[in-house]
Amino acid sequence: MVMKVHGSVLSPPVLRVFAALCEKDLEFEFVFVEVKAGEHKKEPFLALNVSLRPCPPLPFGQVPAFEDGDLKLFESRAVTQHIAHVFADEGTPLICEGKSMATVGVWMEVEAQQFEPLALKLRREFLYKPRSGVATDAAVVEESEAKLAKVLDVYEARLSQSKYLGCDCFTLADLHPLPTMTTLMGTPVRKLFDARPKLSAWLADISARPAWAKVLAMRNQQ
Repeated sequence: MVMKVHGSVLSPPVLRVFAALCEKDLEFEFVFVEVKAGEHKKEPFLALNVSLRPCPPLPFGQVPAFEDGDLKLFESRAVTQHIAHVFADEGTPLICEGKSMATVGVWMEVEAQQFEPLALKLRREFLYKPRSGVATDAAVVEESEAKLAKVLDVYEARLSQSKYLGCDCFTLADLHPLPTMTTLMGTPVRKLFDARPKLSAWLADISARPAWAKVLAMRNQQ
């Protein structure tokens, strides 16, 4: 059965799953969910937002939802890890063997716990609020940018030692932040990336990957 990704192409988590599938050159079906209309908070979508049995259902109503046969998953990072491990021998490896995988895991956590929460605040201020006609909160922007700058300093230091975050090749550690960072490039937050040469060069490198070009093409076609 063809794998299915349910969600919106405006969602970085959805694009994160697309990127993993494209890196593996796997066939999949995209099922559009009208988030603006709240379809992700209603049935039948909620039926896809469940945990593995025999655990109880957890209908958080989040995109993406992912189907691989009878397996249903939510949380984009869990989905990308499923793709990377189950299809380890296809396309780009995305994971490493031995001790290097622990380092990959560290940088996956840095993205999820340190980078993404601040990036989400800035996306809300620069992208989501203007679309809703709400004024940007300058105080939130200033505070979030200052905190994000410190996180990006850590990325800069790491990339001064290694071409990629986890090891010497492209992995999930590099893939996970790519969709969110791409959205930030269209906002004033870009200046924080441009001011860090190693980070900027790394982002340019991973943004030029053929798989990411496919993802952007899919986004632009919707």
